[in-house]
Formats: sequence, structure tokens, C-alpha cells
Amino acid sequence: MRIAWYSRFAKTASHFCGRPRVFAIAVGIILVWIITGPLFDFSDTWQLVINTGTTIITFLMVFLIQNTQNRDTEAIQVKLDELIRATKGAHNALLDLEELEEENLDAFRAKYRVLANAARAELDRGFNDTGTPEP
Repeated sequence: MRIAWYSRFAKTASHFCGRPRVFAIAVGIILVWIITGPLFDFSDTWQLVINTGTTIITFLMVFLIQNTQNRDTEAIQVKLDELIRATKGAHNALLDLEELEEENLDAFRAKYRVLANAARAELDRGFNDTGTPEP
């Protein structure tokens, strides 16, 4: 795999950057920048240093975060698909639902909204809301 290095890098960088220690380092850098403000007379260059640094870091982190988010979402979808597939009575039509067009997804959502409303009505009448509502 040609891009496997990027996935490994993104995962490692994401785990590293999400640690409290890295946050503390970032806060420390900001504090040093603030403290040095009077030394540089709060000049435009002084402001440009922090603006440039934070912009570059933010720009790069967006791609790393998006990569890890996409991978996590795909893994969750596969796990959910397996649960649907392995559950007796589950609707296999729900497998890979995230790939449907918006109109089809809305139709499924509407169907389940009706089921949820019916279950809430049953709860209000003192019945259980567990089980399969279909025969």
C-alpha cells in the first residue's frame, strides 16, 4: 500500500497531539509569546510569529484529524454492519446505509421515526418499548 505510511503517521500524530502534555506545551508556547510581547513592543512581527505558527499547525492538523475521523467512522460502520448482519430479525437492507443517496436515507429515517413515535405512545400507555415491532 502506497499511502499506508500516511495513515500510520496520521494515527501516531493524532494520538501524540491529543495528550494533555502536548496541550500543556502549546499553552506554554502561548504564555512565552505573551510574556515576550513587551520585549518586542507588541510589534507586528511579534504578532505575525504567533499567527503564522498557529495557522500552519491548524492547517496541517485539519488533514490529520480528518484522516483519523474518516478511519474511525469507517471502522464503526463496519462493526455496525456486522451487528446488523449477525442479529436475527435485523433488516439487512440497513447494511451500508451511509452509502445511500439523501432521498433514500430520508425514507429510512422516516420509517424509523414512525416506529419510534409508536414505541413512545406504547410507553405512555404503560407498555414496554422493547422487542421487535414487526410480526
